[in-house]
Amino acid sequence: MLAFGPRTYDQPLTIGDVVTGPVVGILGGMGPAATADFYAKLISRTPAAVDQQHLRVIIWSDPTVPDRSRALTGEGPDPTPWLRRGAHGLRAAGAGVLVMPCNTAHAFMAGIIGELDIPVVDMIAAVTAYVRSCLPDVGVVGLLATRGTIGAGLYQDRLGAAGVDVLVPEEDIQSAAVDSAIHAVKSGRCDAAVAERLLVAGEHLVRRGAQAVIAGCTEDPLGLATDGLRRPLVDSSLVLADAVLDYVAPRGP
Repeated sequence: MLAFGPRTYDQPLTIGDVVTGPVVGILGGMGPAATADFYAKLISRTPAAVDQQHLRVIIWSDPTVPDRSRALTGEGPDPTPWLRRGAHGLRAAGAGVLVMPCNTAHAFMAGIIGELDIPVVDMIAAVTAYVRSCLPDVGVVGLLATRGTIGAGLYQDRLGAAGVDVLVPEEDIQSAAVDSAIHAVKSGRCDAAVAERLLVAGEHLVRRGAQAVIAGCTEDPLGLATDGLRRPLVDSSLVLADAVLDYVAPRGP
């Protein structure tokens, strides 16, 4: 089940008939399907009645960015130059705020934003804030993510500082279920077998005490079947979409 309902606003998103917030730059391609899924969610969460009430968006989708997990484990090149090139390209094209719909890429954020003069909506921070505000009774979460995200401690550090413990899959589950499912989605396979693998991994975390499960790889929501998962599922892509909307068009008090 999803841990959140439809987005609502206490004040209108637009002024008059046209959106007035900054242009959103999506630094994507990691992978392409996850980028498309994020943009679709950004559209679906925007309370627009006509074209002109949607956000202005520029998408930089560069699937040649080296594998983020392999870089973090010392098995591949540093993707920072590719990410920096994309960020500068978006800025030059007119983006006023950046967003990266890739959890693992956030391990390289410091090397990207230090030289930019525009803000970046932080996916890890957004999910952490969501868990604390919308799931206040949850003290233990399970994390379905890449080895890079897990090894870098992105969620463990942020959620741990907020008083939430993070469980990660045991090695056999990570390898046979999570890693293989992410690879399958990246190669264009989102069939029942992939959904079953992610569900098995999620249930593994629930049995170990997870009170909620974070889909902490943007490929996860593309393959994960939520039916049968006995705890709330936090879709990091959807949370990020809401965080972008809150930044561009803040809700009232």
